[in-house]
Amino acid sequence: LNEKLELLSKWVTCVLLPYLSLLIDACLIWFVFDLFDLSKCFPSAPDLIPPGACNLLNSSTIYANNEVDLSEVDIYGFDYDYTLALYSNALNALIYNTARNFLIEHFKYPEGIRKYDYLPNFAVRGLHYDIQKGLLMKIDAFHYIQPGTVYRGLSPVPDEHGPKVKQFMDIFSIPEMTLLAVANDFFITNDIEYDPVHLFKDVSEAIGMVHLKGYMYKWIMQDLDKFILRGEETEAVLHRLVSHGKKLFLITNSPFSFVDKGMTHMVGKDWRDFFDVVIVQADKPHFFTDCIKPFRRLDGNGDLRWEKIKSLDKGQIYKQGNLFDFLRLTGWRGSKVLYFGDHLYSDLADLMLRHGWRTAAIVPELEQETRVVSTSRYSLNLTWLQALTGLMERLQTYRDPESKQILQEWQKEREELVMTKNMFNPQFGSIFRTCHNPTYFSRRLCRFSDVYMASLSCLLNYDLSYIFYPRRTPLQHEAPLWMDQLCTGCMKTPFLEEMSHIR
Repeated sequence: LNEKLELLSKWVTCVLLPYLSLLIDACLIWFVFDLFDLSKCFPSAPDLIPPGACNLLNSSTIYANNEVDLSEVDIYGFDYDYTLALYSNALNALIYNTARNFLIEHFKYPEGIRKYDYLPNFAVRGLHYDIQKGLLMKIDAFHYIQPGTVYRGLSPVPDEHGPKVKQFMDIFSIPEMTLLAVANDFFITNDIEYDPVHLFKDVSEAIGMVHLKGYMYKWIMQDLDKFILRGEETEAVLHRLVSHGKKLFLITNSPFSFVDKGMTHMVGKDWRDFFDVVIVQADKPHFFTDCIKPFRRLDGNGDLRWEKIKSLDKGQIYKQGNLFDFLRLTGWRGSKVLYFGDHLYSDLADLMLRHGWRTAAIVPELEQETRVVSTSRYSLNLTWLQALTGLMERLQTYRDPESKQILQEWQKEREELVMTKNMFNPQFGSIFRTCHNPTYFSRRLCRFSDVYMASLSCLLNYDLSYIFYPRRTPLQHEAPLWMDQLCTGCMKTPFLEEMSHIR
């Protein structure tokens, strides 16, 4: 009897009381702050809420993976598509429709695929594809599949790979993922035998034909107002950098006629005056790795010149080339260069790993992700998920039947809380997190970019001598400190009000 009473006393002290205390504290905090809206009355009030409950995140913040001192950056480089020029979602629908038609008319796929319209909210960036089995999935930083995110066609399937996947294809294009999904769905629902390997190859080629045949360029140039977003903010960024004596360069895979029309729309006919070097049709990522293709100069009509390139001059347009000649001719090396791009592999990876440039990733999805993370529902779920996980960690040391029963109930509740992925995307969730780990995309983002942001205009929120400090998050063997856990997006936009007139 004494042993049972002692065990009960330990259980109440170590498990029940902390559980009730956390529950009561969470309820009181949320009731009081919700009832009186104290977060507006007292600016310091959010510091009293657990880190998951912060509602001050905004999409204009620049987030740091590595310490970057802007006062040391003298040269700013840019990609064009989806970096200097942000495009509307209407472009994805046109790419999908045209590639779908190529699949039917050029590759002779069944006419029934044409009935599938573009699904703008089906896929997210950073998914992976099993070519052999025709499965679209989301994996974490350790190559484990997130449960509930494996799709054959448009329908979820059990995780057939087992918990971990070793061979996969990383797909960047959302129209390509969607076309793969609907084509698979057509064959499966109509019980038609097909080869998933052939389908993947044909869909990739159909998407490529949209770009190679210049359809995307034609659509955008025909209706710049419809497809190009926030061009006035791009102009404001370039003007601010040049007025502070910074050198600018542009390296893009797009042709000059297309870039010229877009930049003229956003910045004006004198846009080339902002840039010290302009390189078009660069053939990235090979531009960063090969040293074979020489630079060639384009004349005023866009025709190639035959002269040997001995210098890269302001006001001229250059085609192709390679990074090794670029470094030799400009001398722009190391951490004084900050390059902006949207593609982690084609734009940023080699520059960081092999050449020591600073890199900045443009991630437009941050706007929607920060909106979700800032909601009370998400914050409450996340805070309680962390508390419940800690309780389970302590309770599992008790082996009696009652403790095991409670542990099973908590495990079920924890699994339900994990389904916060539905708040981001019903099929695949957040592009940055799986259930508990960062995604494969998130790991690459941290590896290949010093800083990342939703759009180039985020630079307008910061002085050009600003130092970006990464948040010090505790390692697993380190004690969590309260200040270490506070979000980085709350107080790191010092010039947010000053740039409001641009928005």
